[in-house]
Formats: sequence, structure tokens, C-alpha cells
Amino acid sequence: MTTSVPLMRVGLLGTGNVARALAHGWSAAGHDVLLGSRHPEERKDLGLPVAGLHETAAHAEVLVNATPGTVSVGLLHSIGAPALAGTPLIDVGVGLSDDFTELSHPNSSLGERIQEAFPLTPVVKTLCTMDSTVMIAPDALDGPSTVFLSGNDADAKRTAGRLLTDLGWPPSSQLDLGGITTARGQEHFALLFMGIANGLGGHSFNIKVVDRASG
Repeated sequence: MTTSVPLMRVGLLGTGNVARALAHGWSAAGHDVLLGSRHPEERKDLGLPVAGLHETAAHAEVLVNATPGTVSVGLLHSIGAPALAGTPLIDVGVGLSDDFTELSHPNSSLGERIQEAFPLTPVVKTLCTMDSTVMIAPDALDGPSTVFLSGNDADAKRTAGRLLTDLGWPPSSQLDLGGITTARGQEHFALLFMGIANGLGGHSFNIKVVDRASG
């Protein structure tokens, strides 16, 4: 695979399905990936490099928050604002209750909470409107679909967009929604996502924004 961005050191906070999928996707594109765990010694069986949270943050040129949205802010605080300052952070988390029926940030978003807590860390919200299998294989769907970006920092969004391209999302499939406040729209889609998944009987789908025909 040919990358659209110079090879980067990508640190992924989390070791769950999403973090592992993204790590495999970016590793296949040639990027240097490292998973960050609170207990790295217990996660050596993943077939991917794993380190502690602080080591992962220090290693990364760009960080990815792939932790459960209900614990993300606290976990980032455990790393510390100075260690995160200046490093773009791609946030893919959503805070949902254990039964997937309620949002933990019903009047805001995790992306906004992270940006507010870490003002020197440019946050980009993306990839939270789909399953991990679709994140890294959009071509497996029956036609092109849409991935969204929200964030205040233009340079960070450009970096995120290029990394999305390396996962198979061409610029034509990427839709910049604007500032980080638009992250709540992405995250609140989670409730509709669960409804669609129930209706289809599966999670491997995505949505496409269809504009009005010209002319």
C-alpha cells in the first residue's frame, strides 16, 4: 500500500477491538504503531507492540484515543497534559452505557470534553460512526460511504485526513464538519447506529451523505 502521509509513529491508547484494528490498518500502510495499555505486561499476546501509556505518548507523533468514552478523560489525565501538549489526538471513542442505550455526554461530546481538558492538544474526532471492521476496510462495503472529521486545528485535521486515506478512505469520502463542537453529532449517531444494526442484524455497514443533484 502506498501511504499518502510520511510514515509516522502512531500511538494508540487502548488494546480493544478498535485499537487493534486501526493498528493493523496503519501498520499495513507502513506506519510505526504502538498500543498503549495500563497493564502492558498482560497484553503481550496481541501480535502488536504494546507499551505503557506514558511510553506510548512519548513515542507518538500522533495519538489515537481508542478507549471507552466513559473513562477516556480520566485516562488521559493519568498521562498528564504536559505529555500530550502539541501532539495531535485522533479521538474515536463514544461514551455509552453498558446496555448501549444512553450517552454519557448527552449534551456535549467526548471530543469536546477532551479538547476542553487539554487545550494544548489538538483533538480531531473521526471514525466513531462505524464498526471497527469498516474503519479499516471501507472498500468491503457495497459502494463508497462517508467518514466525518471534527476539530479546531486545521493542521491536525489534515494529518488525520491523510491517515484516513491510508485506511482506504479517499478525500472524496471525507467530510469536514467544522469545529470540535460538531463532534457531538458524530457521537450522538451511536444511538441510531445501534438501531440500524438491530434492523440489519449486523454491524458491518456505514452511511453516505448524498448531496442534492446539481443543475
